[in-house]
Amino acid sequence: MPFCLVRRSNECGSVSTSLRWRHGYRLASRHVGDDVHILRQFAAAARRAREAGFQIVEVHGAHGYLIGQFLSPYSNRRTDAYGGSFENRARFALEVVDAVRAEWPEELPVFFRISATDWLDEGGWTVDDTVRLADELLAHGVDLLDVSSGGNAADVRIPVGPGYQVPFAARVRAETRLPVAAVGLITRPEQAEKIVANGEADAVLLVRELLRDPSWARRAAGELGGRVHTPQQYHRAV
Repeated sequence: MPFCLVRRSNECGSVSTSLRWRHGYRLASRHVGDDVHILRQFAAAARRAREAGFQIVEVHGAHGYLIGQFLSPYSNRRTDAYGGSFENRARFALEVVDAVRAEWPEELPVFFRISATDWLDEGGWTVDDTVRLADELLAHGVDLLDVSSGGNAADVRIPVGPGYQVPFAARVRAETRLPVAAVGLITRPEQAEKIVANGEADAVLLVRELLRDPSWARRAAGELGGRVHTPQQYHRAV
């Protein structure tokens, strides 16, 4: 969920009592018994988003945040119903989706962001796990999977380069029925267009490139032969 919509989001903490991100990081308390309270916070965030007029809500299950910690066997060392097997580790993510969906209009989409891999040689979350979870997310009302990677384990080697995460999105799209979005160092209009045209993803999501160039979408439309309607109020600025 967007952090601006989640009150006291930094209080969610870790699902494990034995694992720090790296030396020097504070170890949060384990939330045995608090899971219902946290689910209510996610639901309340979705309700605030709805009341504020948002058209899309995204559940952030990537990059080592709370949901991602539950998913990965690397970070989830619990021995209760939320740890151990794939089904148990996925339980919290699906409960969050159910809580959000209960507050979110049926006709509006819910996205889910995931780290497709922990980039660990063994003992972590894998692309196979992501494909398996995608079918579960679809069954629970998720409309699109935002496919990123990493962030759950420190000091891993990630081969960062243009479009380096696109193959993960492409595999999920090829093996499941859940629409996917590609992200990560997609900076050029023709690059984004090719990803969608080739069927590697149903959409491309941008953040950093829009921060660098707020007019990226308008420029991309021009380069790709499209037309963008510019609101009258913006004509003098573009």
